[in-house]
Amino acid sequence: MARLEQIAPAPHPRAPATGGLCPRRERMVKQLILANLGDSLEVAELARACALSRSHFSRAFKCSTGLSPQEWIRQQRIQRAKELIIHSALSLTQISQECGFCDQAHFCHIFSRSEGVNPMTWRNHQLRVIAA
Repeated sequence: MARLEQIAPAPHPRAPATGGLCPRRERMVKQLILANLGDSLEVAELARACALSRSHFSRAFKCSTGLSPQEWIRQQRIQRAKELIIHSALSLTQISQECGFCDQAHFCHIFSRSEGVNPMTWRNHQLRVIAA
């Protein structure tokens, strides 16, 4: 085995991933998503906005952000929901609509899966932290 290591060349450090969105396209598509977070966002529409095929856009977006477009959108929706839960008097139904979830049950399920607790438990914990 030691002899094989002497003969075989040492592996080269892996080059950084290429093939992501150019910074301008990445910025543009993220702004588009954030501006329309409450709407139904189709990956095909985002790809069209970048003048790319759906599959190429999805690969490039994941290469640039580390997340698929759907995962990134979900993260942004959860982040927006957290802001609304803390800083607004909106009901969970209103928050779910504002953040682009199809209904409150789906919102609560996705939120709980992301944060480990339901939205109201999360809110109560955050308010205790703020008050402390």
